[in-house]
Amino acid sequence: MRKGVPKDPEIADLFYKDDPEEIFVGLHEIGHGSFGAVYFATNSHTNEVVAVKKMSYSGKQMNEKWQDIIKEVKFLQQLKHPNTIEYKGCYLKEHTAWLVMEYCLGSASDLLEVHKKPLQEVEIAAITHGALQGLAYLHSHCKIHRMAPEVILAMDEGQYDGKVDVWSLGITCIELAERKPPLFNMNAMSALYHIAQNDSPTLQSNEWSDSFRGFVDYCLQKIPQERPSSTDLLRHDFVRRDRPPRVLIDLIQRTKDAVRELDNLQYRKMKKILFQETRNGPLTESQEEEEDSEHGSNLSRKMDSLGSNHSIPSMSVSTGSQSSSVSSMQEVLDESSPELVMMHSDESTINSTSSVVHKKDHVFIRDEVGHRDRRPEVRPTQSVQNQALHYRNRERFATIKSASLVTRQIHEHEQENELREQMSGYKRMRRQHQKQLIALENKLKAEMDEHRLKLQKEVETHANNSSIELEKLAKKQVAVMEKEAKAAAADERKFQQQILAQQKKDLATFLESQKKQYKLCKEKIKEEMNEDHSTPKKEKQERISKHKENLQHTQAEEEAHLLSQQRLYYDKNCRFFKRKTMIKRHEMEQQNIREELNKKRTQKEMEHAMLIRHDESTRELEYRQLHMLQKLRMDLIRLQHQTELENQLEYNKRRERELHRKHFMELRQQPKNLKAMEMQIKKQFQDTCKVQTKQYKALKNHQLEVTPKSEHKTILKSLKDEQTRKLAILAEQYEQSINEMMASQALRLDEAQEAECQALRLQLQQEMELLNAYQSKIKMQTEAQHERELQKLEQRVSLRRAHLEQKIEEELAALQKERSERIKFLLERQEREIETFDMESLRMGFGNLVTLEYPKEDYR
Repeated sequence: MRKGVPKDPEIADLFYKDDPEEIFVGLHEIGHGSFGAVYFATNSHTNEVVAVKKMSYSGKQMNEKWQDIIKEVKFLQQLKHPNTIEYKGCYLKEHTAWLVMEYCLGSASDLLEVHKKPLQEVEIAAITHGALQGLAYLHSHCKIHRMAPEVILAMDEGQYDGKVDVWSLGITCIELAERKPPLFNMNAMSALYHIAQNDSPTLQSNEWSDSFRGFVDYCLQKIPQERPSSTDLLRHDFVRRDRPPRVLIDLIQRTKDAVRELDNLQYRKMKKILFQETRNGPLTESQEEEEDSEHGSNLSRKMDSLGSNHSIPSMSVSTGSQSSSVSSMQEVLDESSPELVMMHSDESTINSTSSVVHKKDHVFIRDEVGHRDRRPEVRPTQSVQNQALHYRNRERFATIKSASLVTRQIHEHEQENELREQMSGYKRMRRQHQKQLIALENKLKAEMDEHRLKLQKEVETHANNSSIELEKLAKKQVAVMEKEAKAAAADERKFQQQILAQQKKDLATFLESQKKQYKLCKEKIKEEMNEDHSTPKKEKQERISKHKENLQHTQAEEEAHLLSQQRLYYDKNCRFFKRKTMIKRHEMEQQNIREELNKKRTQKEMEHAMLIRHDESTRELEYRQLHMLQKLRMDLIRLQHQTELENQLEYNKRRERELHRKHFMELRQQPKNLKAMEMQIKKQFQDTCKVQTKQYKALKNHQLEVTPKSEHKTILKSLKDEQTRKLAILAEQYEQSINEMMASQALRLDEAQEAECQALRLQLQQEMELLNAYQSKIKMQTEAQHERELQKLEQRVSLRRAHLEQKIEEELAALQKERSERIKFLLERQEREIETFDMESLRMGFGNLVTLEYPKEDYR
């Protein structure tokens, strides 16, 4: 792989691998701009004439330049339309990209430079129609032609669409109609401030049709939403009007003829100078002035004879400054559309070409005449052949740019390097500011995301802990209930055993008592029987047996009754014990549910306190971040305004230096001008002297003829004295005229220079006032924006707090409702259980157990 080719295969595929110096020959510079230079060249393989734009990507901002080149190449590869410049490839050579494109004759503004007068309306309509077709194609593919100065001030690149090109087209129309764009004589920065604050420009002359004026006003709507699209403009009456089919071809031909005359004039002048140097030495100043005057009058007559009928064949929207007529950055910036000048913003879905396309290069002219101009070459003398080489090389290709125009553009570019560097520095500063704002916004966003994630984790942790605590409480309550149930069952068994033991003891006592009673009754009956001697023994025995049986039956009934009473007592007290156990269980259930609900309420209150704390911390962070963002924005605006002020002051000093240099050159040139005028006065004096000498000779001859010879000597002496006196008077008048002329010229020069100084001071003062007004407006707008942001944040914080408080109230109300419903449901269930138990007890014949008291024994 040849040295210099990118290693990345995807990037390397964008460029041809050949050496461009071996392919493209005969390079001649035809334009210059901040990006580099544009050359006319010939493809040695195909003999095709092309335009080569050389763009260096070394030195400062190397990576940024390289990325711009890649973006432009990718963009140009996608274009294919009759009204866009044809892309032919890109080559790399020693950190310089050779961007090869279709060669066009020049820009529409070159027509103005050549003809020195505005175009006709029908010509402007034809040019505009071609440009609109190209723009409509770009916009249909979401591409923007985009002017460089608009990008400089658009901090939020992408916050605009194809409407910016419509604005630029309107400005181009004004330039074609008036030869100069609006604000052409204003400092670049001042022009931008002017665009941002004042109304849109309009056509000044009333000679244009209402259709043309309406078209321009339609393009220059300051609000982008009210501005038409390129497709809408293609349906406008101004571009759809009838016009001759050869209107553009004729204009191109006339322009090329005029350029040929301009180049020939320069060449003839050079040839005459060379001829004079070789034969008779250099021309005198008067001879040079006469030559200039003669050539100027001839050219004027020829240019007038060309006329200005119609206009140009194919108008191409440029995607690169191929024929870059770089007049000044202030003219470039005049096309900045208002929405871009006022932009302070993120990313758009609309792509844009990275080419730096200047104001005058919005439309390029494709030659469709079908031939290239050729003229016989005239070789100058060898001594100054290098000086005339440029003019001779101009014969080799068709163009509508004269050699003097190309030379002037290159010279102007060299003079404007300082301004371009200033604007480039301003652009880099704005980009850096935008990067700082984006970096801070991303940092603050990340900080806010981290903060919210932390709060979210804390909320989730609290919810998990609350759930765990409730589960633990539920398990604890279940364990306590199970323990209490076991204890209640044990107590019930103990209680039953105590009753049974007591009843067994009572039964034993009862049986012992019955046994004693039976014995006593038996002994008593025996005693009674023993005392009764009348009753037979058998009868006594029967009576004793009967009493014994009665006694046993009675005791058996008493025992059965006792057992029945004991069983009833046992069952009733066991039932009562169960009821008490159930009531105790109900009390524990009520205690557990209250404990659970209280726990939930405590947890909810802790959650609410945490949410309020989160809201306050979020509010504090939001206010702190907004303050940081606004502080950085104000710091950047102050730095921007300081840079703008420094740039304006540097511009003022540069203008003052240029004016001082101009005045100094005028003072240096003044002796030459005075010398020329002195020569003119001297020539008049010489002519007068010649006339007087002729008169003196005629008078002398006449006097000598009419006077005696003896008086000739006296007459000659008298005539000689008279001639001497008259010549002395002429000499005095000559000196007086010279002195008056010198004084008058110095006075006029001083007055003119002072007037120029006053005009410059006034203009610079107005531009400084405009800058101050613009900066004050930007500051006020920023402060108003900050106030709106603060109010919006306060509203958002207040609304969020209100929603949080409402949520807290709703959750507390829901919790209270849940508490009431659950307690109510529990009490109702317990009441139903007791009621069911008591009904069952009644069915069992136990009556009301509520009033039943425990026995006084220990088992109670």
